[in-house]
Amino acid sequence: DPRQCAFHNILGLALGRLGKPDEAAASFERAIAADPSSAQAHRNLGTLLKDQEQFTQAVEHLRRAVGLDGGSVRTHHELGGALQSLGRHREAVACYEQALGLDPNAPGVWYDKGCALSAMGDYAGAVDSFRTEIKMAPGNGQAIHNLGQALFKLGQVDQAIEQFRLAEPLVEGDMPQLAVAVSIPGSAQADHWAIVQARRVWADQLPRREGGGEGGVDRRSRFAGRAADRPAGGRLRVGYVSSFLDRRNWMKPVWGLVNHHDRERFEVHLFSDSRPAKHMGPSGDTPAGGYRERDDDHWHNLRGMSNPEVAALIERCGVDVLVDLNGYSRPSRLGLFALEPAPVIAAWFNTYATTGLDCFDCLVGDACVIPPDEEAYYTERIERVGGCYLAFEVSYPVPEVAPSPCETNGYVTFGCLASQYKITTEVVGAWSRILDACPNSRLLLKNKVLGMAGNRGFVADLFKSFGIDPGRVDMEGPDEHYAFLEAYGRVDVALDTFPYNGGTTTTEALWQGVPVVCYYGDRWVGRTSATLMRAAGLGEYVAIGVEGYVALAAELSQPGAAQRLSDLRGEMRAKLSASSACDTPGLARDMEGLYEGMWRRWCEVR
Repeated sequence: DPRQCAFHNILGLALGRLGKPDEAAASFERAIAADPSSAQAHRNLGTLLKDQEQFTQAVEHLRRAVGLDGGSVRTHHELGGALQSLGRHREAVACYEQALGLDPNAPGVWYDKGCALSAMGDYAGAVDSFRTEIKMAPGNGQAIHNLGQALFKLGQVDQAIEQFRLAEPLVEGDMPQLAVAVSIPGSAQADHWAIVQARRVWADQLPRREGGGEGGVDRRSRFAGRAADRPAGGRLRVGYVSSFLDRRNWMKPVWGLVNHHDRERFEVHLFSDSRPAKHMGPSGDTPAGGYRERDDDHWHNLRGMSNPEVAALIERCGVDVLVDLNGYSRPSRLGLFALEPAPVIAAWFNTYATTGLDCFDCLVGDACVIPPDEEAYYTERIERVGGCYLAFEVSYPVPEVAPSPCETNGYVTFGCLASQYKITTEVVGAWSRILDACPNSRLLLKNKVLGMAGNRGFVADLFKSFGIDPGRVDMEGPDEHYAFLEAYGRVDVALDTFPYNGGTTTTEALWQGVPVVCYYGDRWVGRTSATLMRAAGLGEYVAIGVEGYVALAAELSQPGAAQRLSDLRGEMRAKLSASSACDTPGLARDMEGLYEGMWRRWCEVR
């Protein structure tokens, strides 16, 4: 009887079980033709389409099913999954909540809701969802890992690492180990050896060719003829690999170096995973938002290319010294360096700790961030520039320096515009002590994560736990970058984060006339602000330990500090420009000397 909707439904389910999705879909469509009001037929077709990644059509039929019978737990769950796959996360969360309203213990729904909330940036809500899922399914390793990721985004670094380690035996692949390797420099509980070990554990899992080269041939044998082929006085080919060349605020030190390279001695290759150079700037006259275009530079677009493909490109270009500018901010590209596509491989910008990879010949920092007695904590040979390794230049439009707000407010406003993952519980505790010591002061926090109300509530609760009224803490979400920098016009004193300092955040605060209170930490990532502040001639703002940090910040809110802050604000840019913090020509000369030394050593050992 072809008129029976139920028969077509059953046949469609059987065909689906047999792995015949097209025939199954046709059978469900016949069921719907026989009875357009069959919620079951619409649900079955929608679920099949979702599994076949035809998400738009799946949503249409699953919504129809909900409209016909109000929706079951499964229907709401499936509809949420289809919407989530389309990037419609808020609608997906609403569907998951409807499913949970029917059955709070429905398998997998809390997990999917947590994933959708994370995708929206509501990490506080995601934490609650993943924790509920884990209570019901303690062996769900992916939920445990994702809980760690949400905690990390909220600045709960040590709790996050604990979850990643719990997930390790439950999740296939190296995802939890990578999460530990990425996050551990910012862990207050980690020491140097813990950082080295975590990065070694992940690095040792990187797929690599035997001996590092093509066909088992090691790097030295593969490039043995490179030095002999180079004409006397020929330019050294230097290649920079980055996924962030379109981030002009982040790339200030990079463009400072590249813009001042001596093209008579160096041929510059830029290997970019970001947008093409000609699209990087807002007006076309600054192709990479800080890069001064040179006809003899070579740009290579890596988007969509695998690591072996990029390695082959680098070899064809004849790069002599290859420099990583990503570090663990783009770990998927670290495998490129394990393929050893150049005679000399170095790491500089965006590293902040050892890579843990044997393929890196050296890592470049300065005497402040890597003292000689800590070289044992690096798998690379340490090279140092003479000044600050993060010397920067600002060559794009930024707001003018605003007057000190304390002049009109009558109180000091502290501020931090760093990423939320750097604002740990320990940092909130120190800031709470500062606010407690300065009863009339306020604190401004501004970052992407604080754009969500749930996340602001999470941070407010942290301040409450330290006895601070959250009403004294203004929390704001992201802005277009120019407007974001304008927020420094409402800040008198910037407070650094620890153990993971600001880098870009510190340079931006200084350029906008705001002094940064920091302290000299116990690791590289805890000394980036110190090296910048000392190079800027502002060493008096580098405290000794957390106690000194709190005391120094409190001192700057006392009566009489307003004039000091106002005077400093007015002279900050001139002071910076004349300091080694902005000596990018000097940085370029130092780096070039290091590159030539690396090349000479390679040739001599050859």
